[in-house]
Amino acid sequence: MGKARIIFHVDMNSFYASVEQSHNPALKGKAIAIAGNPKERRGIIVTSSYEARHKGIYTTMNVGEALRKCPELILLPPDFPKYRAASKAMFAILRSYSELIEPVSIDEGYLDITEIAQERHPIDIAREIQLRIMNELDLPCSIGIAPNKFLAKTASDMKKPMGITILRKREIQEKLWPLPVIEMHGVGESTAKKLNALKIHTIGELANVDEYIIRQSLGKNGVRLRMRANGEDSREVDPNAIFETKSVGNSTTLPIDETDVDELEKTFFKLSEKVAERLDAKKLCGSTISIQIRDADWHNHSKSKTFQNPVYNKEMIFEEAIKLFHKSWNGAPIRLLGVTVSNVLERKQSVEQLSIFNFEHFAKQEPIYELIDSIEKKFGKGIIQKGVEIDKTSYASKTSFSKDFLEDLKDH
Repeated sequence: MGKARIIFHVDMNSFYASVEQSHNPALKGKAIAIAGNPKERRGIIVTSSYEARHKGIYTTMNVGEALRKCPELILLPPDFPKYRAASKAMFAILRSYSELIEPVSIDEGYLDITEIAQERHPIDIAREIQLRIMNELDLPCSIGIAPNKFLAKTASDMKKPMGITILRKREIQEKLWPLPVIEMHGVGESTAKKLNALKIHTIGELANVDEYIIRQSLGKNGVRLRMRANGEDSREVDPNAIFETKSVGNSTTLPIDETDVDELEKTFFKLSEKVAERLDAKKLCGSTISIQIRDADWHNHSKSKTFQNPVYNKEMIFEEAIKLFHKSWNGAPIRLLGVTVSNVLERKQSVEQLSIFNFEHFAKQEPIYELIDSIEKKFGKGIIQKGVEIDKTSYASKTSFSKDFLEDLKDH
């Protein structure tokens, strides 16, 4: 049996706001917030300083509401190059301790310190990392220490800002089980409602529910959540996991609560176009199209459809998005729309399934494939490729900021 793993979850505290305060010390101690577009109604609070949070400001709050609640709030537009540089510097510090780092987003990541913990106590290592990030970058962070990723993530949330928390598996009955399921990492509002309908209200009730019941209601995800509630998580810290794109999507908040079908369809076309551009830039395709609708009362609705053959062109994305929209919209005013293509893979890896619609097309190409096979047998596999890959580094390939910043980390 291998040695017990020791995993850190390092979570930067109020990251964007903290970076702004670090760059401009005059902002320290003040209520500040980063907003997507502070001058428009669509301006939503992206994050805020702890001083602002203490005055009731929270992420996703409308700018107008935030200013009413806290008139002295200082609003700043996001400065992504600044945050990207700070993130790169933070991960460089983590990498000086271990190569087993898994970035989760721009401001958090897992670190497997099992090897170096043989020589130093994990608490000492965590304190040193926390102090280095504060002293070298002037940024606060919290660190969770546990035997697996789920418990480490849970632990880092327990004390903010500047907390260091150990969470052992034997402590979960006392510390986690009494909590409502909505407070468990991996459980959102929708899942919490489904669990509540099964009379599962606490993490302890989830941990002890019959596996058959949870599987029937929530499938594999339910079984996984039940395991997490029991402190079980076998996932390793994988340095390459974050680079695997699983979905490409775009959403937009509308200038007004919209009910005009023409305007809504125009918005869907623009979103589909952007998603197609990003798929093209990354040379990807996907088999599932999803739409998101947020109404004026902040209720979220989503609908999706999975296809036999992967899609990537804007016309098909738009056509299917509109069909999903008309099936799910009840006529209520809409404030946000989104389109996502998921279950993505590289286009050159996708194989279009034969059907009565495309069989004739492939039959015509069969002699070409036979010729390619004979050439490859003679000169080697891969000597001939279908199409020519053109390197497209464009704005479209750089629009998913939370993932694209990780390009920086590839060059360490």
